[in-house]
Amino acid sequence: MTDKHRSRWDVGRFMETLTYFEVIPFISCLQRLFTGRAYQNQAYEGSDKNMGVILVAGATGGVGKRVVRRLEDQGYPVRALVRDAQRAKEMLGDKVELFEADITVPETLTPELMSNLSAIVCCTGVRVQPVEGDTPNREKYYQGIKFYLPEVVDSPEIVDYQGIKNLVEAAARSLPNPGKKLLFDFKNPSQELKTTWGAVDDVVMGGVSESSLRILDNAALFTGNVSTANSGGFVSVRTRNFEPALDLSEYEGIDLRVKGDGKRYKFILRAESKWDGVAYCYSFDTEPDGWMDVRVPFTELIPVFRAKTLQDAPGLDASKVYAVQLMLSKFEYDGELNPKFEPGGFALQVESITAYGDQTKPQFIMISSAGVTRPGRPGINLEEEPPAVRMNDQLGGILTWKLRGEDAVRESGVPYTIIRPCALTEEPGGQALVFEQGDNIRGRVSREDIAQLCVQLLEQPQACNLTFEVKEDSKGSLSTDWGNSLSQLQ
Repeated sequence: MTDKHRSRWDVGRFMETLTYFEVIPFISCLQRLFTGRAYQNQAYEGSDKNMGVILVAGATGGVGKRVVRRLEDQGYPVRALVRDAQRAKEMLGDKVELFEADITVPETLTPELMSNLSAIVCCTGVRVQPVEGDTPNREKYYQGIKFYLPEVVDSPEIVDYQGIKNLVEAAARSLPNPGKKLLFDFKNPSQELKTTWGAVDDVVMGGVSESSLRILDNAALFTGNVSTANSGGFVSVRTRNFEPALDLSEYEGIDLRVKGDGKRYKFILRAESKWDGVAYCYSFDTEPDGWMDVRVPFTELIPVFRAKTLQDAPGLDASKVYAVQLMLSKFEYDGELNPKFEPGGFALQVESITAYGDQTKPQFIMISSAGVTRPGRPGINLEEEPPAVRMNDQLGGILTWKLRGEDAVRESGVPYTIIRPCALTEEPGGQALVFEQGDNIRGRVSREDIAQLCVQLLEQPQACNLTFEVKEDSKGSLSTDWGNSLSQLQ
């Protein structure tokens, strides 16, 4: 095409693109100042952890409130399942997302409550307290110094068994597949997600193609018109840079769920914050009007700079992914043409973008109790056992029903860890911990240490599908290498 017949370059749209992606920071700052628009760079569905939202059930209890605090301190997004939101707000503060529900009433475990979760920490349990009038000093009771005559407030069968069963069944329906991290869920888009993606079309080099990413009811639609006028021929949508960069170093690649139009598209990751830096590309063909899964191994991404392959470039550093991009281009690589390219309209629907290949980590952590297998066990000397074992029948079979709750978790198919603490105390914590199996140990352990253990286990693949007892070891040295200790368990 001669210069005489070239279409007019849309300088305004070119400047809009640079402004949207903050390529010209000064103009972008002015725009936010005068429009009042502020945006969060971190718009993928997870957090700076390789985790999504953590649901804490029993969040106002002795262990639960400590778990919430530690999760917040370590940067996890937290949702608290509570019976009384007002009381929970006074106890947990304004920053925690509160959700009123009752695990004993399955209808309250709604899809909204269970949405966008990556794990559940279950600290619920039937309430045990001194019989009214037994002692005016409850502090001694909760410190395990002296055991006063106890009573259960609720039904152990309903809370410790049926409630746990309800919660883990809801978890099995809602939690993501183990070993995956949902990055973009266009079926349930957050408000930030709707403003994360912007168009980067050939207008940046004088072309006239135009595209956008629109959020539909159950997917995102990458659509528009691609033209070869003015020597153009590509359209794309790209995220703003993530801050901090997305760490996918524990994963092997990306899964796309898409419905296409028979054209060949490119999926792109960018491992540097530059606007015009190296792009790691993967081309994929689509089927007309049919949903399909596209797997993009990191090892098959091609390093490219402006459609030219970089032979000496290193592979993708998945520990710092700054942006994600989808593209339809006339060109493949190094001047080769896209064999399925046609100018004109196009449509690619995207349901989700997910990282795959991570080691499976616990998704349901349950606080149970040491002693759950001892009631009725042959050879047990009740005089040497903790009060809960001696008084299991008087307490409504509390340990028996806790064991039934454990069984429900183990049978659910959800990757789990079941912690059986010995007598819980209000001590500050920070003691060395002893892990054992077989349900034979006796002792005590701080609620602070159990809360810290729960949070640590979320990142421990070695803890998957383990059940173990734990107590403090006042003579031992504090160790943070719990992964090695857990790997010794069965």
